[in-house]
Amino acid sequence: MLTTSLNPFDAKIILDGIRRWVEIETPTEAADRINRLATLVADGYRELPVTIERVAGRCGCGDHLIVRSSWGQAHPGILVLSHLDTVHPLGFIERLPFRVEGDSAFGPGIYDMKGGAYLAFHAFRQLCANGERPPLGVTHLYVSDEEIGSPTSRAMIEAEGRKAKYVLVTEPARDGGKVVTGRKGVARFEVFVKGVPAHAGTRPEDGRSAIRELANIIWTLEAMNDVSRGVTVNVGVVRGGTRPNVIAEEAYAEVDMRLASIADADEIVPKVLNLASQTDGVSINVTGGLNRPPYEKSNAGAVLFEHAKTLATELGFELSDTFTGGGSDGNFTAAHTATLDGLGVDGQGAHTHYEQLYISSIEPRARLMHRLYQTLR
Repeated sequence: MLTTSLNPFDAKIILDGIRRWVEIETPTEAADRINRLATLVADGYRELPVTIERVAGRCGCGDHLIVRSSWGQAHPGILVLSHLDTVHPLGFIERLPFRVEGDSAFGPGIYDMKGGAYLAFHAFRQLCANGERPPLGVTHLYVSDEEIGSPTSRAMIEAEGRKAKYVLVTEPARDGGKVVTGRKGVARFEVFVKGVPAHAGTRPEDGRSAIRELANIIWTLEAMNDVSRGVTVNVGVVRGGTRPNVIAEEAYAEVDMRLASIADADEIVPKVLNLASQTDGVSINVTGGLNRPPYEKSNAGAVLFEHAKTLATELGFELSDTFTGGGSDGNFTAAHTATLDGLGVDGQGAHTHYEQLYISSIEPRARLMHRLYQTLR
């Protein structure tokens, strides 16, 4: 049923809906659980003037949902991006059950990003409850694989983003309620090193250590860190060798890189892919590349933020923006479509055992999303 409360943005009512989504655990790898939540989400739209498309999951990921308003679809409109998956493994809700303590509501994925996804859903329902049909149509895309880089949804996100005039991303707010107008790009690499094995005690001179060469590579990668440019490189996984008395034949590393601009990506990513061995007889193979392009604040994005800031002032709160190192699906749309991110709930502890949203942020941010639906032209 549509909300009949005297206050259609009552935080308690909205939080009850968020709780229902949170209590269906949805780690990315649990496609069946994501599909269960996708069914619940789709059911919430059944009585509304929308069309619902369910895109079957693949490669072990869950289904995606595309919900389109019945109006405004002939012209570029508003695309809302949300994800249903979380990083928390099945059973984590036993460790972090939904509960309320003061202004905080806890639960796995409640901040990142079921709270924000539900706000956008609720705001759209209120738009329909009032019989409003703003000039721009609304398309809400819920994906199932954002937490692993959106491998099965990226093409869909990019295609929908290019058709839209505005993109609103329901990732959580940052730093006390700030929206996001820029994000670093994300690159991921795997480094494979092949050396020559030998007995470490009797014939070490016959060997060529893959681990030693990987150590050289790590130094090279670490030297690429440049805080002033916003470039960070982290070798997060390392494996190699078989036994302590054998010169290591193989070694392996996984690397995460964050880049603030396309120019930095164009310069630095090829350097990683072209890493060369410093040791005769040892080979290096690097795979990977840019997973999410940098989300740079464009003129259109700046205008969209200023509009949201004005709406927030009218609603009685101050809205400011920030740049962050974490990636989102907004990275895929910002280069060609005005994109505003971080429109979800305020809170803290994403991906942790104390993840929480601030209940006091629910009503103002739901109202802001509602006003964006009403006023964007």
